[in-house]
Amino acid sequence: MTPPREDPTPDADTPRLVNPNFITDIVDRDLQDGRHERVVTRFPPEPNGYAHIGHAFASFIDFGVAVDYGGTCHLRFDDTNPEVEEMRYVRSIEEDMRWLGWRWQTTRFASDYFERLYDLAERLITMGDAYVDSLPSEEIQRMRGTALEPGTPSPYRERSVEENLELFRRMRAGEFPTGAHVLRAKIDLASPNMKLRDPLLYRIVHATHYRTGDDWCIYPFYDFQHPLSDAIEGVTHSLCSLEFVDNRELYDWLVSRLFPGERRPRQYEFGRRNLEYTVVSKRRLIRLVQEGYVDGWDDPRMPTLAGLRRRGVRPEAIRDFTARIGVSRTNRTVDIALLEHSVRDDLNTEAPRVMAVTDPLAVTLTNVAGGETLTAPYWPPDVPRTGERPLPFGPRLWIEKGDFAEDPPKGFRRLAPGRAVRLRHAYVIRCDEVVKDAAGTVTELRCSVLEGTLGRNPEGVKVGRWWSATASSSPAWPATTRPRATSSSASGTSGATRRTAAATRWCSTASSR
Repeated sequence: MTPPREDPTPDADTPRLVNPNFITDIVDRDLQDGRHERVVTRFPPEPNGYAHIGHAFASFIDFGVAVDYGGTCHLRFDDTNPEVEEMRYVRSIEEDMRWLGWRWQTTRFASDYFERLYDLAERLITMGDAYVDSLPSEEIQRMRGTALEPGTPSPYRERSVEENLELFRRMRAGEFPTGAHVLRAKIDLASPNMKLRDPLLYRIVHATHYRTGDDWCIYPFYDFQHPLSDAIEGVTHSLCSLEFVDNRELYDWLVSRLFPGERRPRQYEFGRRNLEYTVVSKRRLIRLVQEGYVDGWDDPRMPTLAGLRRRGVRPEAIRDFTARIGVSRTNRTVDIALLEHSVRDDLNTEAPRVMAVTDPLAVTLTNVAGGETLTAPYWPPDVPRTGERPLPFGPRLWIEKGDFAEDPPKGFRRLAPGRAVRLRHAYVIRCDEVVKDAAGTVTELRCSVLEGTLGRNPEGVKVGRWWSATASSSPAWPATTRPRATSSSASGTSGATRRTAAATRWCSTASSR
């Protein structure tokens, strides 16, 4: 991360990553009032799947705010659910965050704090603010009441401090089966905020943790671990999505009791950004992977960052997209065209244009004896970059089958019998003969090159506006294959123009939705 500056307020002349919004207004006020000397944020994913486009937005806010104010952002994995978390998810998220351009000093884990969190839980019991409940989970849920009715006290709510401590220590020692007891906070069963109706803090889970092994058989719930981990790390601004707004009162209650008198983290909620036609629920994404509907988490059709990267999207495009959609207090659905615009805008100046034939039809140029090498620019005229590639041109080449019609419909401007068209970056050719097999399928076109048409049209000949390019001495790929990169020397298609391997994967996927 960027080292802290003497003045943590962003310079007005320095471009900011995160445009001014209600969160930056809060940070500005906190720094000016002396509430905090420097900004500390955190990005806290759970390692139970790959990071997706929603994580890109959240990480942009967490890391971006820290960068803008010369502060620190921690990458911390909230790993308190051993049944679904794996180290491979940690590694993939780390890779995705580095790919996006974020930097941090040390990867942190909630599991690093298990011993300290346990001690804090015992302190709550000693203070009379927590108790061990032995009711079944269904009964606990029923007795919490409804939005219109207060909760009912558990018969175990008034256990003594000594009995609660003994039971909690026996829970840790592994004396009870999974689900036999839970630790609950003792707050307010009549609170209109359901999160304060004696929330669950710890549960028994006999499962091997991917980092701590079998050292623990009790694990803190997210609502207990998360705010206390923030407090342990000295986080100043705990930024999260709007779905956690009701959790804030519980977080403040826990931190105020266990870290009294200290500068505690304050939670601020921003609206989520849902992308049109895009599912980002990990529960659903993992089903797609496990049931074989996609080729892994990095399948180009997946909304994961690994999938977008494999599709050919660059991190600059993702950061541009997250900056464009902005930060607000309300949830909003974002038009997917905005993401596609950011990708195209980024690739426009970064992706050299290289084309290929994917469904080839042979063309024989009857008046061309030998070959020659033409040139084709990598960049269109509106891109201020230079560079060109060799373009083989000879008596045998291939075009897309869709660029020829024996009986062309009205408005068809590509190749047909007797019609002249220009090959992109090459000559004008005319179709003189159509060759078919025994089944009547067109297998070859015999054409002639109109001399003197390189770079200009022939006089007295109507030339179709066909933007297909010539191909090399062999077809790019058979029609049944899907290339992962357009590295072939073939150079021509119509309609589905490939910019590069990156643009190929993005455009083909986007157009097939």
